[in-house]
Amino acid sequence: MKRLLMMSVLALAACAHKPDGVSGPIDIRVAPGVPAPPHGKLYADCLGAAVSAQSYEKDPKGDWMRFNCAGAPAKAFYEGLGPRSAKVGSEMVTDGRTWRFTNKLVKDAVGADVCSVGATGDYRCTIILNVGEFLGQ
Repeated sequence: MKRLLMMSVLALAACAHKPDGVSGPIDIRVAPGVPAPPHGKLYADCLGAAVSAQSYEKDPKGDWMRFNCAGAPAKAFYEGLGPRSAKVGSEMVTDGRTWRFTNKLVKDAVGADVCSVGATGDYRCTIILNVGEFLGQ
C-alpha cells in the first residue's frame, strides 16, 4: 500500500511540472536541419549586416528582436520579395516609400518582416525574431 501511495504521489508530481497538454516525457531532441532555400540567404545577409552595424533592438510590443539592415542586403531582400508581395498583396505605398511585407497584413505590421525603398533609393529591411521572455530578463 505504501508503494502504491508513493507511486501515485510521484506520478502527480511529474504531471504537475509538464506544460498543459503534454503527456509522456518531453522530447528535447532537435531535428536535423535541411539546406536553406535560396531566400534563406536574403535573411542571413540582412541579419549579418544588422549585427555588423549593431542595428538591432527590442520591439516595444513584445518579446521580439528587430534586426535592421540597409544598402545592398536590403535591396536584394526587397527585390526578392517582389514576386511574393505581388502574389499575396503585401506591397503598399505610403509616406513616399514602397513597403513589401513577407506576408499579407491582417491587422497591423507588428511581428512582420518588411523591406522598403524610398524615392532616393534608400533600401531598408527589418527582420523580426520571436525570442521569448528570456530577452527581458
